[in-house]
Amino acid sequence: MAKTNLPPDIKKDSANDTKDFFDSYYTDGISLSSNEIDSTVGFFQSKGFDISAATSVAATLLSQSKIEKVNIFKILDTLKGLNSVELTQVVKEILNYNRLNISTLGYRVDTSENNQYEIRNVLA
Repeated sequence: MAKTNLPPDIKKDSANDTKDFFDSYYTDGISLSSNEIDSTVGFFQSKGFDISAATSVAATLLSQSKIEKVNIFKILDTLKGLNSVELTQVVKEILNYNRLNISTLGYRVDTSENNQYEIRNVLA
């Protein structure tokens, strides 16, 4: 079966509960406090993220912090000192680390300011 980043098609049948049970049989659940969730989502919203983007990044960051046994508030304190460009790069790395390897996220670098030398020397 091909890997994809698209959400799965959910087919309704009588065996859904049984399939869900066996699909998650060997996986451990992650328990999070509402304080951790609200603080993490609120942090990203305060940095200009939309509610859906803040929730997605917070979920990824919270699950990774639980897996690595790192306090989420220490991570948020570290991220607090970053400017918007640095925060964007960190979020990109976090999301790429937790995505399938078939695609990666990137960002566009505006090179118009860096090309002043070429612009100045090219005359028509």
